Amino acid sequence: MHSAVNLWPLLGVAVIVVGFVLRAHPVLVVVASCAVTGLAAALPVTQILESLGAAFIKTRNLPLIYILPLAAIGLLERFGLKDYAQATIAKIKSATAGRLLIVYLLVRELSAACGLTSLGGQASMVRPLVAPMAEGAAEARAGHLPDALRHRVRAMAAATDNVGLFFGEDIFVAFGAIVLMQTILRAEGIEVDPLHMALWGLPTAVCAFVIHSWNLRRLDAQILREGGSK
Repeated sequence: MHSAVNLWPLLGVAVIVVGFVLRAHPVLVVVASCAVTGLAAALPVTQILESLGAAFIKTRNLPLIYILPLAAIGLLERFGLKDYAQATIAKIKSATAGRLLIVYLLVRELSAACGLTSLGGQASMVRPLVAPMAEGAAEARAGHLPDALRHRVRAMAAATDNVGLFFGEDIFVAFGAIVLMQTILRAEGIEVDPLHMALWGLPTAVCAFVIHSWNLRRLDAQILREGGSK
């Protein structure tokens, strides 16, 4: 005889869903969900409070990892980082938005392939530096950019970071997905070398680089064709 599974603790998931639908304060929603889950599992109140306290102690410094860099980037942008980046790239006569983003794509993909996935990112690199520099290069070549074209340049800058990271990290032998696949295959009795699996990511990464670089060249053509209109 199998013992019956207590499904009542799943009410905590329902509390989270309802709380987010009602746009309640996230902290209150999480605490309420923990309380409902603990009571449904017949845990003592003291044990519920102890679990909440232990979780808070373990994660209290985690927000600083994200907040402090964003604050530093915000201060740099407030004091002219974006304008300086645009002015600097505009002085390089051969620079275009597409060429700049192709170089960033190569750097992003190679660094991700070495496991350096933090050397980039939407908030830390694209928003304050890459996108403004791409806009500056586009304006230096074609003059005033219509809003739709300006937004496309920004979107392509963000897409470049995503493509470089996504396909570059697949080559890194210690990438989580590769380790996960090796673990699953080993459980099924299939032994696979992680390095061999990582090398199979090379053709995909090369194809992604070529295809996205072609799209960036098309972006340069579109800038020359549509730029200068007000």
